[in-house]
Amino acid sequence: MSSATSPSTAGDSDAPPPLLIPSLPNDVALQCLARTPRSHHPTLSLVSKSWRSILKSPLLFTTRSLLSCTQHFLYLNIRINSSFRWFTLSQKPPNPIILSQVPPIPSQAIGSAFAVLGPKIYVMGGSVNDIPSRNVWVFNCCINQWEIGPKMRVGREFAAAGVVDGRIYVMGGCLVDTWAKSTNWAEVFDPVVGRWATVVSPVEVREKWMHASAVVGGKVFAMADRGGVVFNPKWRLGRIRGFDVEKDTWKEVKGIDEGLPKFLCGATMANVGGRLVVVWEGKGNGKEMEVSCAEIDVRKDGDGGLSGSIIWSYVILSVPIVSSIVHCLAVGL
Repeated sequence: MSSATSPSTAGDSDAPPPLLIPSLPNDVALQCLARTPRSHHPTLSLVSKSWRSILKSPLLFTTRSLLSCTQHFLYLNIRINSSFRWFTLSQKPPNPIILSQVPPIPSQAIGSAFAVLGPKIYVMGGSVNDIPSRNVWVFNCCINQWEIGPKMRVGREFAAAGVVDGRIYVMGGCLVDTWAKSTNWAEVFDPVVGRWATVVSPVEVREKWMHASAVVGGKVFAMADRGGVVFNPKWRLGRIRGFDVEKDTWKEVKGIDEGLPKFLCGATMANVGGRLVVVWEGKGNGKEMEVSCAEIDVRKDGDGGLSGSIIWSYVILSVPIVSSIVHCLAVGL
């Protein structure tokens, strides 16, 4: 009998995958692992190669989402001297705060735009030697790894970005001094097809610089030089304030003045699992700058206004005095 038909080798390719947990079907074992908090995943990954592989897979991310086991984590981007550092807040009060550094981005320009799509952070454009870049870097939070993404159609710096219906919209950050820049002032990235496409935009909304942006109620709100822009994805002009989705109006969040400093610059915020998380720069000791963070519960009060209460507020990091907060984002994993 030839070795090609030997009983010891025939049919090896059809062998069933190894069981993740003995005596349990793999689909049941996957649900057990998906219900485990992510803080335990580093320990679980030491059990076996199959566990290590499944804990980093998109299948686990999807299963956790379907089981409503998703946990939200804050990712913080800080510029220290001439480099950009990324951190994640993986544990918060009442537990001890744990701020971990994640792998450095291979190349980040000044004035990049940011968006979160699923378990991935997209860092788009920015200025390289005063030239707006088309580059896109993607960080897969499941496996803590950066990869290069599809380039945008035009270079951008200080653009606005947001995710609506599973697609990334990016706008502005470029002078409309050429046909290509005018036509592609706004673009959309569809992860299914993996490329950028033009979004038609009226002339009156084509601001160059976008200072901040957020997605509320399926609309991208962007703060521009002359007020603001709202992408519906139909366009209209607007101004940026605290937003009440149901009444479609901007309001001030009351009740948190005494617990937080008066922010002039160096502050950013994100919606982390339904709570407002604010990160800001403090004075420190003269040689180092303190980075503080607060979690705020925002709710409607009796007269239809917005009120907030501070859940916790702490210094989470000390960095050299010349540092600055760039951005923070929430990622559900």
